[in-house]
Amino acid sequence: MEAITELRAQLHAHLSSMYATGAVDAYFQQLQELDEGSAGTGYVAEVLNIFLNDGDRILRDIDGLLNKPLHEVEFSKVDALVQQLKGSSSTVGAKKVNLACMDFQKFYVAKNKKGCLMALALLKGDFCDVRSKLQTLMQLEQQIASLVSMW
Repeated sequence: MEAITELRAQLHAHLSSMYATGAVDAYFQQLQELDEGSAGTGYVAEVLNIFLNDGDRILRDIDGLLNKPLHEVEFSKVDALVQQLKGSSSTVGAKKVNLACMDFQKFYVAKNKKGCLMALALLKGDFCDVRSKLQTLMQLEQQIASLVSMW
């Protein structure tokens, strides 16, 4: 029972840190509350895994589009992909990723490839940070659920 209490304290501290650093916002809190109301069906973990997998794919696709000569870069496709990532990050409350997507917009609207590459590097860094935090959160929740089921 002490192990569960310790893990819950770690989980609470981790969540507090995620909010304090701006990694997530109120939408994430709503998602967490939805999961609590669904009696631990794993719905939120599934949604977060979809977000993370889609995010990885979108970032690879943007990278591929921007690694072409300037006259071949399809900025409209970059726009569509960034908007898709922005939408999914909003849905799960990944505030840091959402803000990075908004910053990215000014560069692809201006068809500024160098600016896009810089914005993409920042977006990748923010996405990796959020991914790491979400994965840690899901691991802590799994450990707690596993211990609770043993009692």
